[in-house]
Amino acid sequence: MGNSFSLISLFSGRDLMTLFVSVVLVVASILSWTVIIEKIRLWHWQKHNPVSIKHNDNLDVIADKLMRPFDKNLWFLSMVSYVAPFIGLFGTVWGVMDSFASIGVNQSVSIGVIAPGLATALGTTALGLIAAIPAAIAYGVFAKRADNLYGDLEDQIKEIKHK
Repeated sequence: MGNSFSLISLFSGRDLMTLFVSVVLVVASILSWTVIIEKIRLWHWQKHNPVSIKHNDNLDVIADKLMRPFDKNLWFLSMVSYVAPFIGLFGTVWGVMDSFASIGVNQSVSIGVIAPGLATALGTTALGLIAAIPAAIAYGVFAKRADNLYGDLEDQIKEIKHK
């Protein structure tokens, strides 16, 4: 007897709520990776084309203006890192409730009755973590880099003002 569960089975199940939770988590993960790849490209570009302030720039607004691309969409990574585990947890609770409902319908506590709901529950938990962990790591890395860049720009502004 082989193991027939896979994360793909979450999409082919009969339960619409599990399908909805799974789709939301997969879409959040795909969008997170899109933002992550965008940020990697942007920081790679910045490495070869450093952002700097010129003497004729408006010093009161230039740092914020230059930082916009680096801060753009970081909120989404933060949101996914915080919300995805809870969405996965909701899927877990839903799967456990499904297992208990199966026990009630079948009047049996056998592993065959409980296992499908529990496997689905753990699958949505895994999807939540798959979405959240890369988003949390990327948010931390890119937010720190943006903070450092903003500090460097502020230092450049101070130097220009003191000249």
